[in-house]
Amino acid sequence: SIPVSRPVVPIINEASGIVDSKRNAGMLWVEEDSGSPSQLYLLGHDGKVVKQVFVKGAVNRDWEDMCLTGGKIYIGDIGDNAQVYNEYIIYRFDEPLASVDSIDGVESIRFKYSDGPRDAEAFLVDGVSKDIFIITKRDNPARIYKINYPYSTSGLNTATQVGTLTYSGIVGGALSSDGKEIILKTYIGLQYFKRGAGQSISDALKNKYSTLAYKAEPQGEAVCFAADGSGFFTLSEKGFGSVVNLYFYPKK
Repeated sequence: SIPVSRPVVPIINEASGIVDSKRNAGMLWVEEDSGSPSQLYLLGHDGKVVKQVFVKGAVNRDWEDMCLTGGKIYIGDIGDNAQVYNEYIIYRFDEPLASVDSIDGVESIRFKYSDGPRDAEAFLVDGVSKDIFIITKRDNPARIYKINYPYSTSGLNTATQVGTLTYSGIVGGALSSDGKEIILKTYIGLQYFKRGAGQSISDALKNKYSTLAYKAEPQGEAVCFAADGSGFFTLSEKGFGSVVNLYFYPKK
């Protein structure tokens, strides 16, 4: 489908993750990656930046993806270009209303990989089991790791490999509100998976996928489904471009 394009004003330079708000209709939460402040942008579906909201107690070492599941936002500090870190963090908190200026009650889900450091820019949270699935970027083929629920918010969790893809370069992921659809994103395309009843996310990613129509972006990393199931959004880093557009792809 031909996407609807909206210029982002003012420009968000380093967008790396996006989710469509459940509590604030017509708005999206956006994160930026390494070196950016520990904050989220509230972005209207029209491309206008509404405000910035500070995430208390969180550090933005390299935020690379985000999820909204079960009324909670998850922020993945999972980027590691040089693959040198001993541990990573996924922050979790209740989705706030647009009226707040800062977010309290942030939990830290600290983890390590069972087989050493990895660079990842995509993860998914199962809305039913609450298990977390992380998809690596640099491994070829990409690896799928799982953090089993219940996970500790005080100790160090272990992410264990549970599968692989047939390709690499994953820079974003999205799970539909009903849990039946998955999109994985590379810089050059979008892979669409259907998830069968009772399938885990790792099993669903073994299913045959289709490739969605996609308008190339300067450095597109962020993708999410619309909260109402009407389509999906993508958002790029500024990269070497002069503008940043929010794209909405309506369902056919």
